[in-house]
Amino acid sequence: MDPRIEIRQGDITHMQVDVIVNAANHTLLGGGGVDGAIHRAAGPRLLASCATLGGCATGEAKITDGYRLPARYVIHTVGPVWHGGRQREDEHLAACYRHSLALAAHHTLTSIAFPAISTGVYRFPLEGATRIALRETNAFLATDSSLQQVIFVCFDARTFEVYRRVAASFSEQLP
Repeated sequence: MDPRIEIRQGDITHMQVDVIVNAANHTLLGGGGVDGAIHRAAGPRLLASCATLGGCATGEAKITDGYRLPARYVIHTVGPVWHGGRQREDEHLAACYRHSLALAAHHTLTSIAFPAISTGVYRFPLEGATRIALRETNAFLATDSSLQQVIFVCFDARTFEVYRRVAASFSEQLP
C-alpha cells in the first residue's frame, strides 16, 4: 500500500485538503447522501457553478471551486449504479478514481479526499468497490508524484472497517 494513502472515518465536508471528491449524479445539481451533504456545506454558489458544467457521464469527472468548504476544490464524479455487475460497473467505478486522480494532478493539487463512491444508494458492493478504489489509487500513485496525500473518508464504522481490512490485504501482497 502506498504510504500516501490514509483511511479515516468522518465527514468528508470537514476535510482540510486541496480537493474533495463528490459522488455526484449525472446532473451535478445535488442529491442525497454525500452529494447533498457537499452541496449543503459548500453553499448555493456550488449549485450555480455545477449548473454551467452540462452534467457528467458515468466514470467521468469535473472540477469546481469548493466555496464554503475547507477544501479549495470539489471534483464531481458519477459512479455506476450496481446492476449485478452486468453493465461494466467495475470498469466505470475504476474510471471514476482514475479520472478524479488525473484531474487533481492536472490542477497541481497535492491532497485529495474520496468518499466510498457508488456504495450508498447506487448499491455497489462495498468490498468490491473498496478493492477497485485502492487498486486504482495505488496504480496512479506508482506513476505520479504530484499527489502527496490521498484520504479515503469513510462515513460510518462498517465502511471504515472494510477499507482497513482490504487495505491490509493489499499491504500483505507487497514483496
